[in-house]
Amino acid sequence: MKVFYPLFAFILLSLSASAQLPAMPPRPAVNTLLAPFYHGVASGDPLSDRVIIWTRYTPTSVGSVSVNWQVATDTLFAHIVNSGTVTTDSTKDYTVKVDVTGLSANTWYYYRFISGSAISIMGRTKTLPVGDVDSIRLAVFSCSDFEAGYFNAYNDISKRNDLSAIVHLGDFYYEYRAGGGGSGTDTSRFHPFTRDAYMLSDYRLWESQYKLDQDLRAMLQQYPLIMVWDDHEVCDNSWFQSALNHDPATQGNWFVRKNAAKKAYFEWNPIRPIATGNDTIIHRNFNFGKLFNLVMLDTRLEGRDSSLGSAIPSTNTYLIDTNRKMLGTTQLNWLKSNLSDTSTRWKIVGSQVMVAPLSYNVLTTTLIANGDQWDGYPAERKRVFNHISQNHIKDVVFLSGDIHSSWAMDLPGADSTYVSATGGGSVATEFIGSSITSTAGTPPATPAAIMAMDPWFKYIEFTMRGYLLFDINKTRVQGDFIHISGTDTRSYTKTNDAQWVNLDGERHLRIASSVLGSNPGNNPPLVNPFPVRTGVNTIENDMIVFNCYPNPTTSDINIQYYLSQSCQLTISISDISGRIVYQTKTNELPMGVNKSTLELNNLTPGNYLVKIQSLNTIYTNKVVLSK
Repeated sequence: MKVFYPLFAFILLSLSASAQLPAMPPRPAVNTLLAPFYHGVASGDPLSDRVIIWTRYTPTSVGSVSVNWQVATDTLFAHIVNSGTVTTDSTKDYTVKVDVTGLSANTWYYYRFISGSAISIMGRTKTLPVGDVDSIRLAVFSCSDFEAGYFNAYNDISKRNDLSAIVHLGDFYYEYRAGGGGSGTDTSRFHPFTRDAYMLSDYRLWESQYKLDQDLRAMLQQYPLIMVWDDHEVCDNSWFQSALNHDPATQGNWFVRKNAAKKAYFEWNPIRPIATGNDTIIHRNFNFGKLFNLVMLDTRLEGRDSSLGSAIPSTNTYLIDTNRKMLGTTQLNWLKSNLSDTSTRWKIVGSQVMVAPLSYNVLTTTLIANGDQWDGYPAERKRVFNHISQNHIKDVVFLSGDIHSSWAMDLPGADSTYVSATGGGSVATEFIGSSITSTAGTPPATPAAIMAMDPWFKYIEFTMRGYLLFDINKTRVQGDFIHISGTDTRSYTKTNDAQWVNLDGERHLRIASSVLGSNPGNNPPLVNPFPVRTGVNTIENDMIVFNCYPNPTTSDINIQYYLSQSCQLTISISDISGRIVYQTKTNELPMGVNKSTLELNNLTPGNYLVKIQSLNTIYTNKVVLSK
């Protein structure tokens, strides 16, 4: 709404549509006893002697802050094996990330963060094994759109106690504004944002919104995370030099936008940079002893040429261009080296997008279903497949995401004749677990029709959300498709709907003889998802402000906050003399996470004080306006 004050500067206060709805319990729940670590904890990128631990400190004043961390072998932290203090500030968005070294292989650890008398919730993590390993179990998933529904699959994974790690293959969050993705109709799950993310402060807001989700927070607390980005961490259908959904006229330079998204991604996630300050390269690998090498690719931002769209005639000149790249030369050579490495039995390759060829016929024309997948880069795929077949490499399995559905398939060689009955002509296999919440678009055909046209597809399911339970041992890898009954309420059931195996020494899939049972491993009990020791008995504040940025700013300020009860807010801005230049009272706002935008375009450059008052809490912050 626009408010004019004849004697004051004009400012527009913008509140999102979702922020004006009635009280909505589905909005992210914030436990005030988590203060100041409201976003929980996470760990990731485990190696045999180290692991990343992460949290985010929510400041109550401007400036740097010191946070202590501890890693122990027991839940009482009587046996601390490593500890330290780190400093964080607004340049890191008050995130805290530590690469904890000096750990023992194949060992469970507990970690926490401390600020004053406040202690974070306890996290549980595990280092990678070395040498001989009997079996490892992972949960693999992708495409977690907050607006599309509840993260029930995350909730289910958080209650499992048979995993060694969890793997996210991209689209960890979506850059869309409220309702912009068209993926959900329940407005109570809409982000309180009115534009797509394209600036650093936007991407930080999106990351914060997701990390406040109770189901995501619970899952990250229990297991180390291995992750890669896909396109929506920046912009829909991204590639190296641009994206289908990027508008330079309104969203600025593509590389500035991409770098902003990458910076926020590395700040807000437990991912290890290849060198200090490097937030560009995410292709990396993880050796689970001699059992398997998990190779995580960047098929999106590092070396990809432009995407081609969908329903592409197979005669399209770009498809026969042998210079088109999906990975780029450096990453392709790195992948080949990992595939040729004989130190592990299995080579498991994480790829954001489908590897298998998927085409269909319309009259006499063969159409490539999706040129955003490896189908749009057949020469690059052929280079990978030829390297596997010409070097007689077996036990290669690809794990992919992106398409919001479940698939199991063989991967026919580019110059081979595929034999469905025996799997002859296949060079490797591929599993695609479903999305966490994102719904599938209209498929090119029914599963039966697709499998009739492309017989290397063995299993396809378009309608269910969930994840892949992926179990690796010396004789086989098995993928079980765990599907969740729904995402529109927190109440759900799960089913194990299909099971496929790749036997050691073979290059094709078989139907598994049984579902994956309980893991005979020795996982310790799950840790408590609620704060036990915080040093804070009661929190009287009915409003918690998570961030206020960008600061300094040239135009507007975004303020993200949590309300423990519905109320009106009084918002004012004063100049350095204390003169109020703007004041307003909001509509009744619902309990939950909200966001307000203050547009400062008509103010003169200088220092200002923003003041927000709820029923019993006052928040103030100095902001700098520059032009």
